[in-house]
Amino acid sequence: MTYYGSKELADSFRTVRKNTIVIAEEIPEEHYSFRAAPETRTVAQTLTHIAVMPRLPEHIHFIERRTTLDGFDFFGFIAALKAEEQVARSKAEILALLRTGGEKFSQLLEGIGEDFLSQRVAYPQGMMPPDKSRFEMLMSTKEHEMHHRGQLMLMERLLGLVPHLTREMQARIATMQANEGNAASSHN
Repeated sequence: MTYYGSKELADSFRTVRKNTIVIAEEIPEEHYSFRAAPETRTVAQTLTHIAVMPRLPEHIHFIERRTTLDGFDFFGFIAALKAEEQVARSKAEILALLRTGGEKFSQLLEGIGEDFLSQRVAYPQGMMPPDKSRFEMLMSTKEHEMHHRGQLMLMERLLGLVPHLTREMQARIATMQANEGNAASSHN
């Protein structure tokens, strides 16, 4: 028995995507063309990248159900996803892409069993490690999104916005401090 299965994987992916969507909603559309430095993605391109990248694990694990990545045209598949990032979309279109794609991937995750998650997928010869479990590979989808969400939070700061997760933590700390102050004054 594992303590982290398909339900937890789907729930955690939904949480990560929900926070990405909040960032996408809070950044004004006029800043979607902002890029933190030359040769980096814009806000819109980063959000689109996040939205379309789960198509890669979907294709590998759910469509082709590959047990090896030997012969898989990784660079061709990624090139098609990168082309998606270049498509001009409105903020509303990007939000829709994030919502629908995120929920589709979450539903795929929910429907798998421990036996599927424990299967090993071989990497092309010479790569290290030589293989990974589907669980680890699918978990990396969430980790990938969190990596880019960190970039978006930095872009928010550069745009003069305070990220929602920071605001929420500040509010929790203020509540805790107020409760401590109330407890201390009631002891006097």
